[in-house]
Amino acid sequence: MDNIRFEKTKKIGIYGILGNIFLLIIKSIIGFTSKSQAMIADSVNSAGDIFASLMTFIGNKIASEPNDESHNFGHGKAEYIFSMFISISMILVSIKLFYDSIITLIFGSNMIFSWFLIATCIITILIKLSLYVYTKVILKHYNNILLEANMKDHRNDCIITTFTLISALLTLKQIYYFDSIVGIGISIWIFYTGITIFIESFNILMDVSVDEKTKNIILDISKNYEDIKNVNSITSSPVGYKYNIFITISVDGNMSTFDSHTLADNLENDVNKLDNVYKTIVHVEPI
Repeated sequence: MDNIRFEKTKKIGIYGILGNIFLLIIKSIIGFTSKSQAMIADSVNSAGDIFASLMTFIGNKIASEPNDESHNFGHGKAEYIFSMFISISMILVSIKLFYDSIITLIFGSNMIFSWFLIATCIITILIKLSLYVYTKVILKHYNNILLEANMKDHRNDCIITTFTLISALLTLKQIYYFDSIVGIGISIWIFYTGITIFIESFNILMDVSVDEKTKNIILDISKNYEDIKNVNSITSSPVGYKYNIFITISVDGNMSTFDSHTLADNLENDVNKLDNVYKTIVHVEPI
């Protein structure tokens, strides 16, 4: 299952790199030729997308490495480290785009209408929409923050380029200020997305606990065992997209050591069947 997950993520990273390199080239040429601030902003965003896809490829490669003597629980957190790199790049790009768009809004735009600009927008939307749909389908089957970051990035690009297309069409009516406004909107959107991904990655790297839904499922599983008198605690530690689960249970003090260990083993096996659980450790306390 994990091998398929990593292979799918690898493909998405490669597709993203190739698609964004193509888009960066045509956007840059058309953007600087037409002097469209929105398209220039869009081309810079594509440069950031190449970096994001590259981080997805590298992060996925490291995360796919199995556990070893130095990393007993594998390398899963690499996904969150590299997704944090993606978020930081988004934030830096958004600040630069916001500044450039404000300057253009204040001092005016020299944008020149071009049908090539319109064609570039349409091509970008079609490519990014295809990448978004493909990534979303894979994400439904394989939970991966790198895939989620890329999916949001592709979705944002579709929206961003749609507004770029609108601003380009408005220049036919000599409405030029909208181009700068779109550039400002693009920068704010990218900044928000970057902050969202950063917070999610930060929480995992800071060992945020497993969600309440999973805890409740574990409690329901424990209720299937009559010999468990009480679940004293459920704690967890993230290992990439999965969690190590630590459960403390109370049993009858007269239960034999063998029976209590068998009970703990059975509970561990049941909890380990959950998709987001890496390993379960059960501690038994007699009462």
